[in-house]
Amino acid sequence: MTLSFRWPRTLAAQLSVIFIVSLLCANALSFSAQFYERYMSARSVMLGNLENDVSTSIAILDRLPAAERASWLPRLDRNAYRYLLNAGEPGEPGEPMAGDEVPMAATSISDALGEHYPLVFRDMPGLQKHFQAHLTLADGSPITIDVYPKPIPFAFWLPVVLVLQLLVLLVCTWIAVRIAIRPLTRLARAVETLDPNAHPTPLDETGPTEVAHAAAAFNEMQKRIAEYLKERMQILAAISHDLQTPITRMKLRAEFMEDSVDREKLWSDLGEMEHLVREGVAYARSVHGATEASHRINLDAFLDSLVFDYQDMNKQVSLTGKSAVVLDTRPHALRRVLVNLVDNALKFAGAAQMEVGSTASGELSIKVLDRGPGIAEDELVQVMQPFYRVESSRNRGTGGTGLGLAIAQQLAVAIGGELTLSNRDGGGLCAEVRLVL
Repeated sequence: MTLSFRWPRTLAAQLSVIFIVSLLCANALSFSAQFYERYMSARSVMLGNLENDVSTSIAILDRLPAAERASWLPRLDRNAYRYLLNAGEPGEPGEPMAGDEVPMAATSISDALGEHYPLVFRDMPGLQKHFQAHLTLADGSPITIDVYPKPIPFAFWLPVVLVLQLLVLLVCTWIAVRIAIRPLTRLARAVETLDPNAHPTPLDETGPTEVAHAAAAFNEMQKRIAEYLKERMQILAAISHDLQTPITRMKLRAEFMEDSVDREKLWSDLGEMEHLVREGVAYARSVHGATEASHRINLDAFLDSLVFDYQDMNKQVSLTGKSAVVLDTRPHALRRVLVNLVDNALKFAGAAQMEVGSTASGELSIKVLDRGPGIAEDELVQVMQPFYRVESSRNRGTGGTGLGLAIAQQLAVAIGGELTLSNRDGGGLCAEVRLVL
């Protein structure tokens, strides 16, 4: 089984990996250099102390009477070595020390005593391997230096300091990455939520120069998009408005024509053109729905009034549910949204049912339900685009202009809501308007 490293895709992860690996390498090099320097310093001090101590101790023993030497040995012994007074064959049995494996302590002892005392070094076997240096004092008495090499002392606080240093570096890296990524995240969210139909929300232009420059460029882009959309809507409204006059003249002239099939067809075409022009004007105005002043309305009374208006016209429209909400919204825009949805339901199903409730996230939900033919799943989003009509509605009787849902969607966004379409179980369509309370 082989493990392959995959380079992270997010910028935050990439920066984190680069920073952490770089800091770990730098910290490892720093720790290695510090450890090596401490090792060399400690070794130099230990060997220097060994030379001075051994030369002093042997000089003392050499000058003491033979009878007093044994009493001085405990004073001269150290943790890593001791002195033995030998009778007969000097030292314990051992093996001659190999010339290519001479310990540093043996070299230091040789440097300290070699000029005045002949030395013989032997490796001593056992559970703890050590060596002995044999020499003879001036009076001919043998003496052995029994050496147990000790490792260089290691400060146990060094790993703790290393771990704490790594933790500090990781925290600093995390903070640095967050500071570097936060403006990009804010910009990405602003781009994702950019809606040309809603009033642009400018980004904060404070912070580092690069961040402020990017925010200013984004705000300028939002402004240009809003101006372009406004200009496009003004052109559409102007054209639609100007077309009403010649259409009216043509209808007047058609009235003076003799009754015939061509006259009826012409009158029908002029009616469709007039309806299309009016819807075009309504769509152009819907983009400015947010300019209507907000008012507090009793939502239940508002919906009851809307339903009663339809029922007075003998339309099958009903309302279920109560909200008991006083809503701060733009009533004319909300009414136009619901009227368009109800009209669509009446056109394709002959009846509409309105339901009021709340969503799991606490939003207000107003649903317009019908039992009509519904819409194909792949067209639920497309039908809210201007002038788009599904294949089943491309006829003179039920086709419409393809602007009803587009106007409803524009106005829903303008009042801070959201319009979604979905097919119902058992057939029919559910148009849901969600509003933030």
